[in-house]
Amino acid sequence: MAARDRLDAVLAGRFGLGPRLGDDPAARRDVASALEREMARGGQLPPGAGALPTSAAALALNGEFQPEERRLAARQERETAEKAAADAMEAARRAGQRPPPGYQPPASRIFRDEVAFRLRAAMEAEIGFTERLVWFWSNHFAVAVAKGEQLRLTAGAFEREAIRPHVHGSFRAMLKAVEQHPAMLIYLDNRQSVGPASRAGQRRGRGLNENLARELLELHTLGVDGGYSQADVTSLARAITGWTVPGRFDEDAELGAFFFNANRHEPGPKTVLGRTYPDAGRAQGEAILDDLARHPATARHIATKLARHFIADDPPAELVAALARAFARSDGDLPTVYRALIAASPSHPEPRKLRPSLEFAVAALRMTGRPVDPGQALFVTQLLGQPIWNPPGPNGFPDTDAQWATPDGLKVRLETAMTFARQTPGAANPLAILDATLGSACSPATRQAVARAESRAQGLAILLMSPEVQRR
Repeated sequence: MAARDRLDAVLAGRFGLGPRLGDDPAARRDVASALEREMARGGQLPPGAGALPTSAAALALNGEFQPEERRLAARQERETAEKAAADAMEAARRAGQRPPPGYQPPASRIFRDEVAFRLRAAMEAEIGFTERLVWFWSNHFAVAVAKGEQLRLTAGAFEREAIRPHVHGSFRAMLKAVEQHPAMLIYLDNRQSVGPASRAGQRRGRGLNENLARELLELHTLGVDGGYSQADVTSLARAITGWTVPGRFDEDAELGAFFFNANRHEPGPKTVLGRTYPDAGRAQGEAILDDLARHPATARHIATKLARHFIADDPPAELVAALARAFARSDGDLPTVYRALIAASPSHPEPRKLRPSLEFAVAALRMTGRPVDPGQALFVTQLLGQPIWNPPGPNGFPDTDAQWATPDGLKVRLETAMTFARQTPGAANPLAILDATLGSACSPATRQAVARAESRAQGLAILLMSPEVQRR
């Protein structure tokens, strides 16, 4: 393979989601320019985003965020729809017909629609760099639908509203959008946090919740070794009291949207990392976020995570330092950091990372040209140990091979590849798919293994489990 073709193969695998069946192989050349085109589109949302509800509109379907009269009407609507669905299913059963789909709660319907949107965006992407970055930052600023209905309603909106618009912009702007998003405020309980000395705290006896402040310092900005103390956590938690999401029992405000409630805000100056911030209401917490976004520890933390995600589990110290410098000198301009990462790629030519489960599933779909089925995707990603928007905790899914390269994990991955292969139309020729997708980037060993398969389905499964598909 020519040096230029080899570099393109490295960049496409490292920063993309895998080749798509049906694409012109010539279009996959000069991948660096394709990555630049994706960055140039900035925070432009993929098609279909406008049909999905905002977080506030989605939360309006939850009883806690509805006025009392609307809540009662919604309950009656739900009970009527459930009865109608049950009656239709019973009538179909008596007639010996296939029953229609049953009633689907709004949270389940919205969640599936958001999953379908996310996967379509990944399938339709030219290279997939932007989608990879969206997934990276959504995992960095993790929320989990296991928290309950309110997160099932808003996890997709969180990604569309707080992550996507800023993924090719400023880290500082993304940080503010994330920490003030209803999904994050609900997930990390800042909605329940009340300053003890605030008017609401004195009147109702409610107190401080430090969850968001702790994860903001430990996970979102400085990192676990970032030099902060418990006093900093408490002071930051006090500074962001009043950052809430109003429900039907709260003061007059837009239900389900971010709201600064001055009655809950802890009065007085706050000191974080040695700097004192005067009480300025909502702006006090925002000023602290600005400084955290510019902190050298944040630059190192973000640089380490990006290098680990795209290059190696244990990234070279000089690469992390270069990315941290790019972050600091550009004031957190993310495309500047991405370009430094891309420019360093030729120095690390060998694929060293195993594709995480979701990336593998999407790479297989792109390679075989199969349409997106949200229900199957949710089932497969659950089996593979990376359910969509449902990490085990606020630190997201681990980003090292040890998480995915377990005996059980590889066994399920092989079974998934075999299922994909069996469900792909029988006329699909695995060697033709190989040539149309990997082309010259495929090793002779992989080509030979696919050619020697006993059936087309087996050959396709071998291709999907090959190093060219499994590693990036």
